[in-house]
Amino acid sequence: MKGLEPKANFWAEINGQVVLSDWRVRLLEAIAETGSISSAAHAMGIQYRLAWDRVHEMEQHLGQRLVDTQIGGPGGGGARLTPVAEEYVRRWRQFVEGLDAIVAERFALAFQRPQEP
Repeated sequence: MKGLEPKANFWAEINGQVVLSDWRVRLLEAIAETGSISSAAHAMGIQYRLAWDRVHEMEQHLGQRLVDTQIGGPGGGGARLTPVAEEYVRRWRQFVEGLDAIVAERFALAFQRPQEP
């Protein structure tokens, strides 16, 4: 089946609610890189409200604070990941590393053409 390629999307749930995914971890990484939820949302091309809602959902379901925020003032506001969030990001990246290769290998086994006698 020429041109057919597997794609996989992994996520982790608690009680049926998505808590971690590549997208959510990218959001946390963007917050760490930009120093704010607003800038992270802009960098990801999403609305601030969506970014904030996803951070809040993760925090609720994990029962852990993931982002420390600072309200604006003379130096402006900001946000940074907590050590707990940094650990979730690290562990997620460790989990997904190499999964694409495993998926591709299993796909190749399932869809390879049978050898003719």
